[in-house]
Amino acid sequence: MEQKNILSVKNLKKIYPSKHSEDNHALNNLNLDVKEGEIFGLLGPNGAGKTTFINILAGTVIKTSGQVNVWGFDLDENPRQVRASIGIVPQEVNLDPFFSPRKLLELQAGLYGIEKKDRITDTILKLVSLEKQSNSYARSLSGGMKRRLLMAKALVHQPPIIFLDEPTAGVDVELRQNLWKNFRMLNDKGVTIILTTHYLEEAEKMCDRIAILNKGNIVALDSTKNLLNRIQTKKVIFKTDKKVNIKDGDLDSLKIISNLENEFCASYEKSKINIDELIDLVKKNNIQIKDISTDDGDLEDVFLRLIKN
Repeated sequence: MEQKNILSVKNLKKIYPSKHSEDNHALNNLNLDVKEGEIFGLLGPNGAGKTTFINILAGTVIKTSGQVNVWGFDLDENPRQVRASIGIVPQEVNLDPFFSPRKLLELQAGLYGIEKKDRITDTILKLVSLEKQSNSYARSLSGGMKRRLLMAKALVHQPPIIFLDEPTAGVDVELRQNLWKNFRMLNDKGVTIILTTHYLEEAEKMCDRIAILNKGNIVALDSTKNLLNRIQTKKVIFKTDKKVNIKDGDLDSLKIISNLENEFCASYEKSKINIDELIDLVKKNNIQIKDISTDDGDLEDVFLRLIKN
């Protein structure tokens, strides 16, 4: 079954005019589609345009030109429906310290004009595992609970799309994995997630597809798998019984990273060397290979290369 587009952006531009220097083109002709039910990553260095993009959808920044369609609603014709179709989990924790999670969610529902009988406060508190804390002051919650409460606030009006803006910036590894589990759970319930992050590991683990933004332009848009396949350089480590006698360039594109008594580490281009050739070369002088491990590189390699170009 063909997934349908839940968000469609065509030629989106945002220019901030400047009196003294060149105008700032925050977004240049941005084109992208997000499919219903996917986790879509929006990556890029600071100032790439990620936040501008989110703010245009949230209605806090006015686009210069282009078309945006969310859940079948056009941003120019139905700005309110567009806003109602999106929940945004901001980067900064901005919660009133003297309200309880329940009170905050009820207030938020009120802001969205949701009638008492249609509110799903308890369901949401359960979903983000805050039912036990539902009546505690927000200031007494841990960092992780506060993040989950921000998620809960974004879910009050049951939007089909959730934007997570750098959701795990500045949190420890354990909490990050805990939040990832929550995002997955939401996604399993059918919520489409758009994630901006500068943690490439996060994008690699979480996202089905990734768009890489740089200076307001999309420099890559592909499935996570295809982006990772673009990495040509592979690293390999051999554990051996004695020192290997190989030098740079013995095979085309081979670079020696380190060569110790019982360990030999090198990199090579996948397109130029077959691992079997390398194994034969290592074994040449009666050397026994005790172990081989390879490292395929990660998104960081793709990211840096794209942004350099």
